[in-house]
Amino acid sequence: MSLISKPHTAAPTRTRLHQRQDWTAAAFIAPAMVVLALFLLYPLVANFRLSFVNWNGLGNTARDVGLSNWLDLSRDAVFLRALGNNALLAVFSILIQLPLGLLLAVTLSRASRGSVALRIIYVLPLLMSSVAIGTVFRDLYDPNFGAINTALRSLHLDGLAQDWLGDPRFALASVIAVVCWQSVPFYMLLFMAGLSSMPDELREAATLDGASPRVIFWRITLPFLQGTVRTAAVLSLIGSLRYFDLVYVMTGGGPSGSSEVMATYMYRTVFSAFNIGYGAAVSSAMFLIVVVAASAALRLSRRYQTEV
Repeated sequence: MSLISKPHTAAPTRTRLHQRQDWTAAAFIAPAMVVLALFLLYPLVANFRLSFVNWNGLGNTARDVGLSNWLDLSRDAVFLRALGNNALLAVFSILIQLPLGLLLAVTLSRASRGSVALRIIYVLPLLMSSVAIGTVFRDLYDPNFGAINTALRSLHLDGLAQDWLGDPRFALASVIAVVCWQSVPFYMLLFMAGLSSMPDELREAATLDGASPRVIFWRITLPFLQGTVRTAAVLSLIGSLRYFDLVYVMTGGGPSGSSEVMATYMYRTVFSAFNIGYGAAVSSAMFLIVVVAASAALRLSRRYQTEV
């Protein structure tokens, strides 16, 4: 018996229909890419270029200074303190906002009566602007006429009444408390969305096996939400490193830089000192820090991922 080998045939070439579909997809994507390049990539590149010049923003007076702005930034005590405040804000935001948001989400998902009304009440801070929230809490923290000190004095706790925003010991903690109050509802909604996608069969099977609610939470619910927890942690980290408006309205970075964050320092450098080049270096450093921190957080969280 003779073996007859089939002739080798070339792989079929792409049809005109497939090529036409590729061009159609490219035509739909192109406007979005143009907008992305125009409003995101170009400002990033332009800002990075400005970080190598000394310019007050007026006329054609820009002078190339090389790495001078970056070297000064690495030795800038005010910037390093602002970076430390951002780090504290990020740590306490993650440790406070995420557990409270998860607790509220689990509680409201189990509640039947009044759960809708409670959800509306808890979501109210998300409907308010940061400027309005900062103004309200600045008045609440007022050392003379604020509601907090007034309540403490009425309870004969005068020793606990403080100048919350004017004392360097309490300014940053007071701001962090308001930041957490404003942001917890967002993470509550995020965790509630994750809980709504959890199959009821998992909880029912565990209940039939005699598992307690605590065991169900730690062994089933929390591992199921690990992707949501990872997303929430990264969002909280990024938001904490970029925070500006609430801090600026409440303290302006004071007193004596005790509540200064990178964004408020950049704002004062550009719009008060008119040092455009140095302000660009601060904002570029902020961008790089956010990218590195978010990437590290994602990689670290994936390393400890578990299966339900």
